[in-house]
Amino acid sequence: MSHIPLIRKALSVVRPAFRLNFHHGIHGVPHWSRVWFHGRRIARSLDVNPVIVAWFAYLHDSQRHNDGYDPLHGHRAADFATRLRRERVLVELDATEFEHLCEAMRLHSDGHTEGEPAIRACWDADRLDLGRVDIRPLPHRLCTEAARDPAAIGQAWRMAQGQGRRRG
Repeated sequence: MSHIPLIRKALSVVRPAFRLNFHHGIHGVPHWSRVWFHGRRIARSLDVNPVIVAWFAYLHDSQRHNDGYDPLHGHRAADFATRLRRERVLVELDATEFEHLCEAMRLHSDGHTEGEPAIRACWDADRLDLGRVDIRPLPHRLCTEAARDPAAIGQAWRMAQGQGRRRG
């Protein structure tokens, strides 16, 4: 199943609201795309609806005020998602899935490792991309077996460092 229309829709609503460097920043579209890449694999391993991870990937950092310390950015992202749902833009998730999405966004920077499978998939997808700021993901800080796999961590590290990106 192609998720390209969903990703295009997510980008179309996020881009106008994004305050930072969209194409080259550490919290912009390259990061979101890698989070989506990692999240699809993790979602499959946990039998989680990949649409939750897709929306998380493109929304979780979309409301940041800066690339540094911004402890409320996840809460703002959840509020933004709520607005998108109210405006009938974010319609692909049922009520429980939507709540998992919002919870994942609210808490994604807090270091938690316990939660519903969908929430853990989102957190690990994001954490696997820590290499973009030269932090190698540590297995004990990840929530899922799929993310703790040394091959997954190695691939994520290479991708974040600009190596091994998928072509085409």
